Amino acid sequence: MKLLLRILITALLVMAISYLMKGVVVDEFTTALKVAVVLGLLNFFVKPILVLLTLPITFLTLGLFLLVINALMILMCSHFVTGFQVSSIWTALFFSIILSLSQSLVYQLTGEAK
Repeated sequence: MKLLLRILITALLVMAISYLMKGVVVDEFTTALKVAVVLGLLNFFVKPILVLLTLPITFLTLGLFLLVINALMILMCSHFVTGFQVSSIWTALFFSIILSLSQSLVYQLTGEAK
């Protein structure tokens, strides 16, 4: 139940952020649900491998390269989900930052924090 609530919250946030940001297009709410699921799967399976492989550059940049990895996850998600488009790496970077901050805020307000 908790996982379904998190997916629903993420889908709502994806829809809201895409409405506010130029360069991010989500066709409909079912697309946003697909984005939430695919993004969760990418963050669970692919992101740890990328973090491990880029550990030296992440260390040299004092962790800022993790923002680039998050942007790459958004771009990969836009590649896999039809109806979800991100125009550039910069848009994906800002989208991932806003999504992470808004998820943290909403999870704190709803008591869903880890």
